[in-house]
Amino acid sequence: MRGLLEGRTIVVMGVANERSIAWAVGRAVAAQGGRLILTYQGRRLVRRLEHLIGGLEADADLMRAYPGAAEVPLVECDVTDDAALAAAFAEIGALTPAIDGLVHSIAWAPAEDLQGSFASTTREGFAAANDVSAYSLVAAAREARPLMSPGAGIVTMTYAGSQRVIPNYNVMGPAKASLEACVRYLAADLGSDGVRVNAVSAGPIHTVAARTIKDFGSMLDLLQQHTPLRRNVTAEEVADVTVFLLSDLARAVTGEIVHVDAGAHAMT
Repeated sequence: MRGLLEGRTIVVMGVANERSIAWAVGRAVAAQGGRLILTYQGRRLVRRLEHLIGGLEADADLMRAYPGAAEVPLVECDVTDDAALAAAFAEIGALTPAIDGLVHSIAWAPAEDLQGSFASTTREGFAAANDVSAYSLVAAAREARPLMSPGAGIVTMTYAGSQRVIPNYNVMGPAKASLEACVRYLAADLGSDGVRVNAVSAGPIHTVAARTIKDFGSMLDLLQQHTPLRRNVTAEEVADVTVFLLSDLARAVTGEIVHVDAGAHAMT
């Protein structure tokens, strides 16, 4: 049976470690026959990413189905630097004639602006959170646009804190709201090229980044009791929906915020 992404090149931005949602997406892309290109920020991540890619090579079933799945180029990319972004996508353009999908799984805010009173958010922290978490999608889409094939998809990751107050999420709430607005405007802008832009609003997942949110474990416990499915979601479930949005099965879907949260969004 042919994979949903067979013969397609997918760029995944934001893999930091094996618990990253971005890495779950990378594995799912490979399992569906897609050719992966990973971007990273900082040389310190290279060895870690090489180790993760080695895990693909050790997957006998994957190698049997797609022998080239572990041939994953790594491209350095600093999303806060326009020149670095342009250089990264120029390098990607030298690796492939076209991009069929772009996954943006990047968010950051200063730790001090995630805690305490929201009214105490610093100007610098607010700007940094929006720059890294929202504007980076716009900048990446701009650089990827000349390379994107008709029918290509862009998918980013958002969270319920964009729409309602989540304790200890603070400055990331407005940043995610901005990101979701960017999804809609990019969908309108890139639609004439046949490029779709969507977001996955994932339920909370125990990633390394989530550890910076105070009382995150308590949040998981509470949600598990009150979601319609009476459980939390996994990175793999988020990845599966991301693959769907990148595939032709979602060829008429754009400008959407798709919830993968065990139904939590329906309960408030």
